[in-house]
Formats: sequence, structure tokens, C-alpha cells
Amino acid sequence: MSETNTNTLPSVGDEVVEGKTRAVVTDVRGGVVWLRHLTGGTTEWPAEDPRRLKIRRTRAEMIEAGDL
Repeated sequence: MSETNTNTLPSVGDEVVEGKTRAVVTDVRGGVVWLRHLTGGTTEWPAEDPRRLKIRRTRAEMIEAGDL
């Protein structure tokens, strides 16, 4: 697993890192990326700067690894 910082927004289901927080992208509404902690729960928050999110694993990679 390598963290990548791309110029594109992450997709729904991607595991990302925002600062020191690992999260999953739950939605992208009007260019706003919404995140939720990997440990679950219902609390979501908007990413401060979506361009600075580092994609840790894509949803497809998690499915391939059997994690979803």
C-alpha cells in the first residue's frame, strides 16, 4: 500500500488520509468530498482540501484484497 497524492478527487469508497486521519470517502456532492472514519460510525465531515487528500487504497484495491 502506498499513499498517492493525485490532482484528481478520490472516488466514493476510496480509503484516504487527511492529515493524520485515515478515512473512507462516502460521497462527493458538488465537488465537496465527504469522509467517515474507517472504524465506522455515522459521523461524516467535509474534507478541508480535497486536493490534498492522499489515496491510500482505492475501492477496487480493497475489493481485490478481500477487504470489502
